[in-house]
Amino acid sequence: MSGKTRQEHEYTVPSGDLGLKGPVKTPAPGTLALRGDLAHIALAGTHLAAHYVIPHIWTVGEAGVDVMQNTRDDSPIVTRFEAGTLVEVIDVSGDWIWGCLGPQGPSGYMKAAKLISP
Repeated sequence: MSGKTRQEHEYTVPSGDLGLKGPVKTPAPGTLALRGDLAHIALAGTHLAAHYVIPHIWTVGEAGVDVMQNTRDDSPIVTRFEAGTLVEVIDVSGDWIWGCLGPQGPSGYMKAAKLISP
């Protein structure tokens, strides 16, 4: 599983002024839970996205799951999550979910059938 485990967090919508305060370096694929259209709610104060999501917690099934850069079967693998790993699911689309271990990653696409929803 890459040696990382998900930390227990309760996420809330940030309060106060949020604003663009200058350029931010584009993160490497598979790191921050950030896409152009969606981002993890914990990144709302530091990164721009069209929408921010408070994730749902799913569990990796008994076969484990490869975490991939995109939704193609031949996509590069970012990492692998082993059975029982708790994943923060941000987006579900067809046969794929996009999620992470936490806002700082690792993040990527996983086959939805390999995870167990609550």
